[in-house]
Amino acid sequence: MSLGDILEHETRDEITRIRAGAQERAAAILAAARERASALLESQKRSLDAELQAGLTRARSAADLEMNAQRLAAADQTQTRAFQEAEAQLRAAPASPQYPQILARLIQEAQAALPSAEVVEVHPDEVTAAQAALAHLGLHLEVRPNPAVETGVRLVGRGGKTSVQNTLLGRLQSGREALTAEVARLLNS
Repeated sequence: MSLGDILEHETRDEITRIRAGAQERAAAILAAARERASALLESQKRSLDAELQAGLTRARSAADLEMNAQRLAAADQTQTRAFQEAEAQLRAAPASPQYPQILARLIQEAQAALPSAEVVEVHPDEVTAAQAALAHLGLHLEVRPNPAVETGVRLVGRGGKTSVQNTLLGRLQSGREALTAEVARLLNS
């Protein structure tokens, strides 16, 4: 074997060792890159999952808020309609044949609060019903028309210094808060 052959053989061996070392380093670099890519991918997946869950939570909260707002608006509209209907029916009460009896009861209650009443004020359209109610009660009070008094009576004491008003519409207004709470309870059950 000549010196050239020996050098060629050693050169080939060195090239083989260098290639093997390079392949090992390339495999290690590739494995490290795959591991980093896998870790990065897993981290991104966890981050996206967390964002998705946060987005779903925000969407549920927004939907709950919207649903509650719509429920409150519907309840408010229902209550408003209920009170409007009640008021319309109370305003129609004077046309009822039983209205003089209703007025008699309102007069009795008002008179209990103001026994010194001398005058009964009623809406001009209700004067006849008031006179019938007073006759039924056996009371002799002056009946005076007052357009400001609707669906009931206003009793005026001696000298006009004191008065008591007792009307169906007034009762609806004074009981509105309690009725509103009751209507809300019924709507939510």
